[in-house]
Amino acid sequence: MNDQMNTPMSPMPGGPTPFYQVWLNALTKPNEQTFIEIANSAQAKASTAYLWIFASSLVQIFLTVLVQGAMMSSMMAQYGGGNTQLGGGMGARLLGAVCGGPIGAAVATLFFAIGMYIVQWIAKMFGGRGTTDQLTYAIASIAAPYSIIAGVLTLLTAIPFAGYCFGAILAIAGIYILVLQVMAVKAVNQFGWGPAIGSLFIPGLVVGLICACLIGGTILFFVPLIRDASQSIN
Repeated sequence: MNDQMNTPMSPMPGGPTPFYQVWLNALTKPNEQTFIEIANSAQAKASTAYLWIFASSLVQIFLTVLVQGAMMSSMMAQYGGGNTQLGGGMGARLLGAVCGGPIGAAVATLFFAIGMYIVQWIAKMFGGRGTTDQLTYAIASIAAPYSIIAGVLTLLTAIPFAGYCFGAILAIAGIYILVLQVMAVKAVNQFGWGPAIGSLFIPGLVVGLICACLIGGTILFFVPLIRDASQSIN
């Protein structure tokens, strides 16, 4: 039964599947067969995945700017701020999003691409059979719509009191997305849950350890300098 589920399928006949249908299948059909079909479709190309990530990141950036504007409006209302300052601040934020949004989306896409190459490289070490294009396309079909959904939920968190509920929904959705990504890595590479979890999380653990070592080394370097400076002042 397991072997049948892990057997790659040939591309489905007919025309290309619309992107929204691919996203809907990825989010609402949480099983390996879904990601096997997505990864083995004729449309499974890294370039398409990068376009999805760029566009969804851009949407999320603009929605985040709106959230910041709403929160600033609430704070100014509480402290008696004027509407002129709010309008100017919001206009500056929107201008910054228009100018800097594409740059932020490009950086997010670059990191996504690097991450997928690393994950698939580790998956190959575990005996994975998939390709980087297949994995990138499958993961992007999960990550791209989630970025937009997360942006909308973040926008709703600006609503007083109800924002806590939407924040909780966002956290639960994040866990669900992680499960889907592990499932996608497993389906694309046709191996077990352990290698799939390791392939997806080892890069993050390594980066986290490197950052922790860098931060720790920096603190150890500056603490004696700060102590000496404090003693000299005293």
